[in-house]
Amino acid sequence: MTTQKARPAFARFDPLAISREFPPTAKTLLLDTYLTDEPRSSARVFRVYRGAPAHYHEGSDEYLYVLSGRGAFWMNDPSDLREFRPDDLLFFRRRIVHALPDMLEEPIAFLSVDAPRRDPKDIVFVDPKDGAPESFIGAAH
Repeated sequence: MTTQKARPAFARFDPLAISREFPPTAKTLLLDTYLTDEPRSSARVFRVYRGAPAHYHEGSDEYLYVLSGRGAFWMNDPSDLREFRPDDLLFFRRRIVHALPDMLEEPIAFLSVDAPRRDPKDIVFVDPKDGAPESFIGAAH
């Protein structure tokens, strides 16, 4: 018999405080921690440690709310490269290629809402030499 942990019907989080708990360095490109993890959607806080090469996600749309830091990000076309800053919201649907080539002010941290839930291994690099799911994301402890 398998027991399943009861999921709360509601919760409160302090994403900015959570983002401040990430370590100063990481072996992967980013570290994340899940706030919610449901089949219909997931919410995570993640910190970026190095620029992200062009990639996309097969299974979910993504909303990125900038908690801290500044950088340059493009979606769909590298010519769309634009700066982001705290309180900006970036949105892109599944299979839209995107990248964060320039980190201008660190630490860069995002609140991410993925719908439906994004599997941590759901990352497809445009150039496979740029990495793999294991080198892209690690769990913060």
